[in-house]
Amino acid sequence: MFPLSPDVGVIVLPAAAAFLFALAALSLKRANQLGVDVWQTAFVVNISAAAIYSGLWFVGGPPVQMELWYQPALIAICLFAGMVAQFIALNRGDVSVAVPVMGLKLLVVAIMSPIVVAEAIPVHLWVAVALSLFGVIMLNRGGNRSSSRSFTIAVTSGLVAATCFGAFDLIVAKWGRDWGIGRLLPCVFWINAVFSLTCLRGFQSQLRSRSRPALAWLSVGALLLSLQGLLFIGCLAVYGRAAQTNVTYSIRGLLSVLLVWSIGRFFHYDEGRLAGAAMVNRLIGAVCLLSAIAIAVQ
Repeated sequence: MFPLSPDVGVIVLPAAAAFLFALAALSLKRANQLGVDVWQTAFVVNISAAAIYSGLWFVGGPPVQMELWYQPALIAICLFAGMVAQFIALNRGDVSVAVPVMGLKLLVVAIMSPIVVAEAIPVHLWVAVALSLFGVIMLNRGGNRSSSRSFTIAVTSGLVAATCFGAFDLIVAKWGRDWGIGRLLPCVFWINAVFSLTCLRGFQSQLRSRSRPALAWLSVGALLLSLQGLLFIGCLAVYGRAAQTNVTYSIRGLLSVLLVWSIGRFFHYDEGRLAGAAMVNRLIGAVCLLSAIAIAVQ
């Protein structure tokens, strides 16, 4: 599927996915600034993803066992909840805060796994937790009082998204082999698209009433988000090195800070105009969160 060796693939593909995710986050944030609300974002992204992931059906797989319908349904619930929390974090908080926090998915999984199997949490995980807490504190240094509410929303929603996507990863890993990627993922995203119909009730206005630039940024963000997902999931399916792939993918938090700092003004994004000290603190915070993730998967 990919003309790359495993050692190269688990670095290049998730790194590319991380870069696309950071660009998608900025694009969706710009759409939000132009009037697109959280529910419109969730609806368009999820419907677009269902259409794009339908192509995986042609990859083939074992016959679908209808008595196991609850498995893709449960995975879709985790996906839908994670997506909504993700868009709340991006739309109502700063990108350079929300994306690094969402990168804590691996740390959440590492903590959840020993609890699920009733084992003691090892010392290195506590070190990772402490480092991640310090990273979150650094993300907020240099902010002002008016931004404290958006920071709280970004961190809270980001952690909810990380937890939901962590559960998504664990369940897909558990049931994915029996279904096959060409059967499980299309079913999951089709069910997720059905769930997304509930977003229509939350629309503040019709999508067609939004400006062309707003719809353009929304479309770009939705496309980039689906493409990065294909790269990430494809890497997991082909090479199977979940820990290495996720650690590389976690650089999206660091990339989001760098992109906001360097090209944020292209997106007319005010976050890029924060004081230099504040952006340095966010850079340090993102590095701390990335380090915590690397420690957690040892």
